Amino acid sequence: MRAAAAWSIGNGRLASSSSSSSSCCFSPRTFTHLRLPSSFRFRVCRAFDSRSIPQDEQNHPSSQAAAMDVVTTYHDETKHGLQSYARGPHGLDWANQPNPFRRYVGARVVPLDHLPPSPPAEGLDPLYPAVFLEPQHPNPLTMASLSQFFYDSLALSAWKTAGRSTWSLRINPSSGNLHPTEGYVISAPLPGISESPFVAHYAPKEHALEVRAELPLNWWEELTQGLPEGSFLVGLTSIFWREAWKYGERAFRYCNHDVGHAIGAVSVAAAALGWECRLIDDLGTKELEIILGVSEKKPVSTNGTSKGHFPELEQEHADCLILLFPRQVPAEPKDDSGSSISEGQNESSQKVFLSDPLHSSTLISRLVGLEWKGKPNALSKEHVRWGIIYKVAEAARKPLTTKGAFPNLDHLQIDNSHQALSVYESLTARQVVHKRRSAVEMDGKYGMRKEVFYQILLKAMPSVDTKESLGGELQIPFRTLPWKAELHMALFVHTVVDLPKGIYFLVRNPSHEKILREAMRAEFEWEKPSGCPAVLPLYKLVSADCRSVAALLSCHQEIAGDSCFSLGMIAHFNNAIRDRGPWMYPRLFWESGVLGQLLYLEAHAVGVSATGIGCYFDDSGCSVLLNGNNF
Repeated sequence: MRAAAAWSIGNGRLASSSSSSSSCCFSPRTFTHLRLPSSFRFRVCRAFDSRSIPQDEQNHPSSQAAAMDVVTTYHDETKHGLQSYARGPHGLDWANQPNPFRRYVGARVVPLDHLPPSPPAEGLDPLYPAVFLEPQHPNPLTMASLSQFFYDSLALSAWKTAGRSTWSLRINPSSGNLHPTEGYVISAPLPGISESPFVAHYAPKEHALEVRAELPLNWWEELTQGLPEGSFLVGLTSIFWREAWKYGERAFRYCNHDVGHAIGAVSVAAAALGWECRLIDDLGTKELEIILGVSEKKPVSTNGTSKGHFPELEQEHADCLILLFPRQVPAEPKDDSGSSISEGQNESSQKVFLSDPLHSSTLISRLVGLEWKGKPNALSKEHVRWGIIYKVAEAARKPLTTKGAFPNLDHLQIDNSHQALSVYESLTARQVVHKRRSAVEMDGKYGMRKEVFYQILLKAMPSVDTKESLGGELQIPFRTLPWKAELHMALFVHTVVDLPKGIYFLVRNPSHEKILREAMRAEFEWEKPSGCPAVLPLYKLVSADCRSVAALLSCHQEIAGDSCFSLGMIAHFNNAIRDRGPWMYPRLFWESGVLGQLLYLEAHAVGVSATGIGCYFDDSGCSVLLNGNNF
């Protein structure tokens, strides 16, 4: 198991300056004040050795085995340790700080509507808890609804000034406030935007779309055949250089955390409009590059580290494609006589071309040679090329997969009988997403009520419904992802009222619990804490004052020990990558970013603050929990 990310939640001061390394980011783990029992000792976990992969893995091509080796080597070489930190710049080259705003010069610009959140009393926007529990009436896809969607997901949320410096904050968090993530929309014709189906880049500073290409109408209709009317696609890409400028070789980790943040932000903004989200994950990186217009690239050297003018480092890496569609409860199909059609009889009418990856790939290949408008602006005059970033990015490219597991389009609803909805402030979902900030310090005194703590963890579960799932994870935003949860939460509880200080563990995927118990220290108690809801798989492992340990493991940052609780995300790393392929590596970070965005929103919705901590000691954190080297 590997550390994937860390968090701190408590009563804190929000970011008012451009930031420490931990502000505006969701990332590695957060731990706090450590006085553990004498039986606990730090050790360095052995790095995962790709040669230990079982010999029965012969079904993977040798090229994939080599790619897996690159991925695991990258992960091990970019760990921070108590004795040394991962390789990065020795100082910040402010003259070459990347421009955080990509523009496509020459593309047609369509300004979007600015639609600020309304107060709860006006009843125009749903309250925060309602978005997660009740299906909102779906808004039709119009220029106005698309404007609100981007305004609530990837837009600027505030401008800050200190002295002569001014910078922006955004709805979606980013490590170091560097924002490597770019957003795109692919849609049917929309009055006010385009008379033809189109691909457009979202420009957050201007809150505008840059129309990069118009698509043939018959092509769009064939691609989206079988989808509900009003469906459209959102694409995300990353510019690694923006993160590498500050963080060096760890930038690939942080960029993918930020992709997860953006997926979470997209999911919540869509839910408030009555839209569902599903990640279309059978398509490969090649197909994404074509449909998003970022396929024409210059090669980047993967050898060593060099400084110079390398404009190819500003190219965009295609990450993912998300389907958005109006929520609906499909009517029971009838035959000509009015009788119900049994399951399996209606397969042809349920055909969705996006569920056939080979067909979708063929369609997308027809876009090769499409005319793309606009030239990307330059972001820096000079660059530092960290070759290992581009080596792992190449190794983690996803191939086209043909399992055809198209996500469930049915309406999904959550049972709220076990949730403590009274803990939330009277805020709309839109108000919460717009007020989200990263805390820069916490007071170490505030005590969080136990029911608030439990409610936050209930929302962090992919599914806590006692009913049978209709197609995977039920809770927003996790049902956007097509895989079962691979991340769990190790919690360092400091000031939760009526809850003993100590290390707790939240099992987010029940099928992992047995192997988790076997992998962790034998002396752990695995005791259900008092008052914990029966559906919440939370366990107290050990009672201890963990404040100093949490701070220590978070690169000596006091905020991890001054919070009500901090946490580290632990990934089911080896099996996830071995079973699916090296392309699953960035997706583990996506999951951590989605979870991190949810934790940010929950904290603000209950009246406290949160921050992600990008600097943490991977192996030392593992040594607090694990008794061996299998994870």
